[in-house]
Order: sequence, then structure tokens, then C-alpha cells
Amino acid sequence: MGYFGNLEKKLEAQKLRKMGLSYSEIQKVVPVPKSTLSGWCRDIALTEKQALRLFKNKLSGSARGRIIGAKRVQAKRLKQIAEMMAEGKKEVGKLSTRDKFIAGISLYAAEGTKRDKVCSFSNSDPKLIKFMSAWFREFCHVPEKKLRGAIWIHDNLDAIGAVKYWSKLTNVPITQFHKTYIAKNKVNSPKIRKNIHQYGVFSFRFSDAKVHRKIMGWIAGMLASQLV
Repeated sequence: MGYFGNLEKKLEAQKLRKMGLSYSEIQKVVPVPKSTLSGWCRDIALTEKQALRLFKNKLSGSARGRIIGAKRVQAKRLKQIAEMMAEGKKEVGKLSTRDKFIAGISLYAAEGTKRDKVCSFSNSDPKLIKFMSAWFREFCHVPEKKLRGAIWIHDNLDAIGAVKYWSKLTNVPITQFHKTYIAKNKVNSPKIRKNIHQYGVFSFRFSDAKVHRKIMGWIAGMLASQLV
């Protein structure tokens, strides 16, 4: 069946699970092991009414207990994720100008191009791209006419829509985008990509030897500093 077939099965299974169907019921439509369905649908929380229906359909008390226990574990995990996310945001708080400066240097050190003269930051996360596009403008003072956009995207996704999306997010005119690189999907691979980047991977870039060398100096300075 390949990648497309597996992806279609996964999406169909998730759709049915959101409707409140049990794994046994889903298997009649999507014939895959229950362990696979469990992995695909582990983050889908059933409503109280849907869960009650599944409980009633179970014949044994032990099975009912297992379901209740699993739902409690899932609810606990999702609750903890939400709490840790809120706590993390609170601990970081509002970033100062220097905080943003250092954060941008760190991100560039991890994901930025190190080749001399070319400044480029690539990622599929819109929040990181938006942060770094603002960072380049604020701290590197790059003229708007020098900014460029480039996209790497799979051939089963909307390349034109991706260009419009990234252009709006970064305020880089579409006329300043490089030709989009279209990658072939590995249709014969049995593996299912967990993260499907709807808008591909975006590169925010410009050519400026002086700015690039300064960024490299910032990175060197940051790494040379002693952490207390």
C-alpha cells in the first residue's frame, strides 16, 4: 500500500475514533492491529458520552476497568502536558531585548547556515521562522530588498499555498522567493511520517558577508562565555 495508503488509513482511523468508535469497530473499516490503532489515536480524548457507550459495550468488568484505567492515564498525561506548558511559559516570562538577542544567536547556532557570506535559517516551525525573521530585521538591520525565501516541500502538498503562507508570515514578497524545491515522497516506504509539514521547510535567507561574519562572532562570543 505504501506511504499514501498508510496515511489514508491513519487519518480514517483517527476520524472514526473522534466519532467515538471502539478499536474493534474501527478495525472493520481499517484492518490494522489494535496496537497500531492505539498509537495513532492515543491523543484523541473521547467525550464522556462516547466513553460511556464503549463501557456499556464491554462484556466483562475487567475489560471495563482496563478502559477506565487507560482513560485516566491518558487524562493525567494530557493534564500534565498542559500544566508543564503553562509553567514553562510563566518561568520564561517576557523577553527583554537582550534575551531576544541571545535567543536568536542560539537558534542560528543550531539551525543557521555557517557557510561564509550567506545568512540562512531553515525550519518547518512557523513560530521559529517568525521569531528569526523579526530577529534578522531587528539585530542585523537587513534591507528588505535583500531578503529571500525558499521552500522545500513534498510533491503531494500544496506548493503554491505554501509560498503564500510563508510570504504572509515573514512579510517577504513572493517575487523575492527562490524556486521551490519539490521533493519526491518515498511511496514504497512502510513507515508513516509522524510529522507532516503542511507548508514544507522554509528558509529565510540573504547574502551579506559582513553580517554573516558578525553573527559568527556573536556565536563565538556566546560559546566562549563562562556559564555560572
